[in-house]
Formats: sequence, C-alpha cells, structure tokens
Amino acid sequence: MTVLLNRDTKIIVQGFTGRIGSFHAEDAINNGTNVVGGVTPGKGGTEHLGRPVFDTVAEAVEATGADASIMFVPPPFAADSIMEAADAGLKLSVSIADGIPTQDMIAVKRYLATFPAERRMRFVGPNCAGIISPGVGMMGIMPPHIYRQGRIGIVARSGTLSYEAAAQIQQHGLGVSTSVGIGGDPVNGTSFKDVLELFQDDPETDAVILIGEIGGPQEVEAAEYIKASMTKPVVAYIAGLSAPKGRKMGHAGAISAAGETAKDKADALEAAGVTIAPTPSDIGNAVAKVMNVAA
Repeated sequence: MTVLLNRDTKIIVQGFTGRIGSFHAEDAINNGTNVVGGVTPGKGGTEHLGRPVFDTVAEAVEATGADASIMFVPPPFAADSIMEAADAGLKLSVSIADGIPTQDMIAVKRYLATFPAERRMRFVGPNCAGIISPGVGMMGIMPPHIYRQGRIGIVARSGTLSYEAAAQIQQHGLGVSTSVGIGGDPVNGTSFKDVLELFQDDPETDAVILIGEIGGPQEVEAAEYIKASMTKPVVAYIAGLSAPKGRKMGHAGAISAAGETAKDKADALEAAGVTIAPTPSDIGNAVAKVMNVAA
C-alpha cells in the first residue's frame, strides 16, 4: 500500500510540453509512472513523449480517465490551473511552482472548500518537491534513484532535506513507502497533520520522518496530533535553529515569530514523544535507532 499515489493512478501533466514539464514528465515515465497525457492550451490534438496533448484538463480527463495531475505552470497562472483541475473532477493535484502569490493561494483554498467533501480534490503544494512512492510512481521533481522501496514515510517542507533523509536511510538498509513534500509557502494545500494521518492509517508504513522549519504553526499542530493519535515512531528535524528572529530565511513561509522558532517546534515535538535529530546528518541514525537497525 502507498499514500496518495498507487499503480492505478492515472496522471496528466499540466504544462506538459514546456521545458520543465517535459523534463520531469519524461523522468516520471522512465521510472514507471502511469502518465496518460498532458495539457498545454493551444497544442491539443498533438502528441508529446508518446502521450496525447489536450487543450483543457476536462478534455484530458474525458479522454484518458485521469484522476490526478502534476502541474508545471508558471506562478501567475498556477491558481487558475489548480481550480481547473478541481473543476474537472481530479482527486489529486500537485503544484511544484515557487512564487505563487499568497493571495492567489488563499483564493484557491477557499474555492476548494466549496466542493462537497466527497468531491474535494486533494491539493499538494505549492513550492514543493511532490510525491514519490518508490517502485510505484512519482509526481514530483525528486531524483528517483536515491529512493529505495521500504516502510518509512517522509513528510517535509524542504525538498532537498527530504532527499537527504531518503539517501541516509538507504545507507542503513531502510527504504521509503511514500515521501510527500508539502511545500514551504505560508499557505499550502496539505499539512503535516494531513499526511501524518495517512501514514498512521497505512499498514505498510512503520515509522515517519518529519522535516520542518521555522515559520507557521504546522509543526506544532503535528505535535498535537502525534501526542493524541500517532502510534508509530516519528523522527523529526527542524531547520532554522540559528535563524535570527523576525528575519525571513529560505522558504517564503520561513520567518520566525513568537512560538514559531525551530526550538519551539522541536520542543513541542519532543514533548509529544518524537525523536529529534539535532542536525540533518543525524536523521538516518535517528531512524535506524527507532527501527532497531544497526547504525
């Protein structure tokens, strides 16, 4: 079993024929992902990477039966693309774009909330690495060769640190069930708590790595959920211990305010029973310890 993505997921690529969309779509296809087509307005009726191209998401869904999309759409047009995906009835959509205006994302979240729960699209991102389930498929920009199939879930705001975590646990003979990048923007579609709930319910995930950073309340909300409901071990690393208060660092959401410092978050998670990795290089050893694997 995997989280969010499985072998039956039919994926379309929004922004399919652009340089970035083409590069990552080809990588996904070469790694066995079930990409059934793509969307580029004005290029409908053509073919790209051996898949059909459509003018709209609705046309792509009707022709292919797609139920998910990954979008490589520039920030000024990304909000419309997300809402188009929801209107077409997709169950899941991932946006990689960095720099979508916060006001646009607020409008997107309000729009998605108007759908009945049973028809509401799961949106992951923006400004994220996406999703990968090794041996099954990927909807993202991560380097797939560092992901070994296994039973450790990863949920992270930072794409690069999630790659580091996957590489480290591989050195211990462990692998990944699913890795989900929720993105570093202040307004995103899927939270730490949302993904932790999925991992808690997944019988093929034995432990979880959570990678957070300064800014926003999501790590503290995750700590509350872990303390109340999580039965699986969680290892966390929180970036930004040395970041000065009030200064924006890294991701758009990573600005330290009262109660949102890396130490505040690490303390809350530790109080919830989470094993804290003090540095990025300690993540693999921490996971090996909670899994009783030799370091």
